[in-house]
Amino acid sequence: MLFRRREPDGLIERVRTYLWPRRSFSRSVQYFSKRILRLKATPHSVAAGVAAGVFASFFPLGFHFIVAAVLCWIIAGNLVAAALGAVFFGNPLTFPLLWGASWETGKLILHERLPKHGPPEHLGEMMHKLSFAKLWHPVLEPMLIGAVPLGLIFGLLFYAVTRWGMTVFREQRKKRMAERAEKKARQGGREVPAE
Repeated sequence: MLFRRREPDGLIERVRTYLWPRRSFSRSVQYFSKRILRLKATPHSVAAGVAAGVFASFFPLGFHFIVAAVLCWIIAGNLVAAALGAVFFGNPLTFPLLWGASWETGKLILHERLPKHGPPEHLGEMMHKLSFAKLWHPVLEPMLIGAVPLGLIFGLLFYAVTRWGMTVFREQRKKRMAERAEKKARQGGREVPAE
């Protein structure tokens, strides 16, 4: 390859870069937004794909791409946009926040309160001591129930923002292309050498 590193990054460096980017988080946001805006699909398809990825990020069991793919198939979303939305919104830095919010929302929906006879057990201790069947009612059921409304709210929000961004980006792009074509036509169709 032309722009390949002399010494490729090791596993630890790749994980560190994934968790904490080399440049900045704003640069990573710009990268993901440019990748999404440049997809060759309809604005609805791209926005629906991003919304599906965001919706799937709230679910706790780790089947985010499967949930996003099924949802994309149902709402005619773009699968690449769903993958980008899931990776951007649901990553190791945001999973504790997303899952904690899902758990608390699910507890509110199920009208469960913390026990009054002492401090609650920590989630890590519960996962260490209990099996899947014993984890279902206190942890997984509230997380799954809470993930649905939060996923819908944030999915619809990201759908609106992505669709608006795609529309504006494409209009500006058409305008630039028309200006270039007009400029080229005024110059008689000949190329002007770069200085």
